[in-house]
Amino acid sequence: MKILIYIMLALAAGLVVFNITKLDFENLLIGDSAVAFICTLAGFCAMLLLTILLISKRIEAQSKK
Repeated sequence: MKILIYIMLALAAGLVVFNITKLDFENLLIGDSAVAFICTLAGFCAMLLLTILLISKRIEAQSKK
């Protein structure tokens, strides 16, 4: 499970980096740039949720000891 979470974190980071390259900072919320902006935010949210999951798994393992 831990390896899967790290793989998903790497994929989310790759998604964020890819979408940042597609952003047009002059017209951020128009056209394809809007889609890239939303996907960038979604990638950051996914990274945050996966990090919370990793921390909760670590706490669960320590509480079982």
